[in-house]
Amino acid sequence: LIVADFSAIEARVLAWLAGEKWVLEVFEKGGDIYCETAARMFHCRVEKHGENAELRQKGKQATLSCGYGGSVGALKAMGALEAGMTEEELQPLVDSWREANPNIVRFWWDVDRAVKECVKMRIPTETHGLRFDYRSAMLFITLPSGRKLAYVKPRIGENQFGGESVTYMGVSGTKKWKRLESYGPKFVENIVQGTARDILCYAMQTLKNCSIVAHVHDEVIIEADRRMSVTAVCEQMGRTPPWAKGLKLRADGYECEFYQKD
Repeated sequence: LIVADFSAIEARVLAWLAGEKWVLEVFEKGGDIYCETAARMFHCRVEKHGENAELRQKGKQATLSCGYGGSVGALKAMGALEAGMTEEELQPLVDSWREANPNIVRFWWDVDRAVKECVKMRIPTETHGLRFDYRSAMLFITLPSGRKLAYVKPRIGENQFGGESVTYMGVSGTKKWKRLESYGPKFVENIVQGTARDILCYAMQTLKNCSIVAHVHDEVIIEADRRMSVTAVCEQMGRTPPWAKGLKLRADGYECEFYQKD
């Protein structure tokens, strides 16, 4: 089996959609996004096995936890306390990440405004190359690929803090059909993960001559002749779809006798 997966696909897609140029440049140069994030958060040089190496873990925690509006709770859920961080440093960590990624933060609230205006006024809205439509009691978000995300019976409601939020009908965590609440960063998560799915689909079409026996999240599993090159598979998988100009992708892979994690 050849197993190949995308490197930091969600971080790449989020930065590409938001126009967070410094993140795109890190990926373009093959840099370490966690080191670079920590360097911007703490205003110092950070190297994986060198100068200020201990800060890389904080950069990683923040990158994985904060991209979709996550705060202290998200850091805890991602294991920040188990990784040795203290309760007192979590909020400053969130603040530093947001300060280092202003375009991503702006993207959350631009999407929030576009969705609310679309649902309230029932008119098409656009932001960051995304289109929002209200039709037949459905909210549609058109992704860069042209595929649409659909939300059933959207309406403006009130969140737990007394503010304005968008609600729609969907399946809850308890598998019941009920009204769910969402807001800018959560819609951004749907948009980014939906776009990442479309990129995987494009990669699978590129690799259609291979025997793809399964795919899991951002990886494909190929049953292959022993002479097949892992490098060639990764090169094809890492090709950017024509609808995602400016997005730099990378795939890494390995061989195994039976499916396993590298």
